[in-house]
Amino acid sequence: MKLASLLLLTAVSAAPAADEKPLLAIPGKVIYENKLDTAPGAPWKIAKGKWELVDGVMRGSELEADNHGAVARLPNQLSNFIIEYEFKLEGARSTSLSINALKDHMARIAITPRSVTIQRDDNDHEGPDKAVVFARFPAELSPGVWHKVRLEMVDDKMLGQVGELTAWGTSELFTTPKAAPGFTVGGESVDFRNLVIREATLNPAWESVMATLPKPGEKVAPAPAKGKGKGKKKE
Repeated sequence: MKLASLLLLTAVSAAPAADEKPLLAIPGKVIYENKLDTAPGAPWKIAKGKWELVDGVMRGSELEADNHGAVARLPNQLSNFIIEYEFKLEGARSTSLSINALKDHMARIAITPRSVTIQRDDNDHEGPDKAVVFARFPAELSPGVWHKVRLEMVDDKMLGQVGELTAWGTSELFTTPKAAPGFTVGGESVDFRNLVIREATLNPAWESVMATLPKPGEKVAPAPAKGKGKGKKKE
């Protein structure tokens, strides 16, 4: 497999689609682009689970023997960025887009068939730090249907979007280096395609956009009941 088929670096600025208004960030040059239409290989780091090419897209599946969700990450360290991709549930109970700090977790968009959660992660697990949920939306994400995810992080701000569900929040943790963007899968499998990571700058109209969105913590539905996999370590 050729690395060039996985990695596309370009100096050309990427503008939003004509019908897509900027949210938190203005997109800049492409850092990484991959249609995810080849078998996973370098530069991907497969930490857990089974990752393969199925029906022309990348599929991740949890392996019961791992006692941990499937995890695939890129080695990139990022500053301000926008990540976009599409996913399709194929029997999984959960999936997420996860961003790490240089040590431990930083932020994620966590998705189940019935919920979308946008949060700052617990950054020390056993210590005093705790996750901060900016929003948890009820959702009806049907299996076998493609859904679009967008994560924007600029300075101390984060904005997450799944379909039309959008929320934001701030944390001092977000001003530290961001690393290892990756996908997680809990349960049977999830398909992924059309991944793009771009540099980003703050949208000058962010204050106006922010006023149209829920305030952090304003839309937090109860967490869905945990089923199979209860007690497993967060991916």
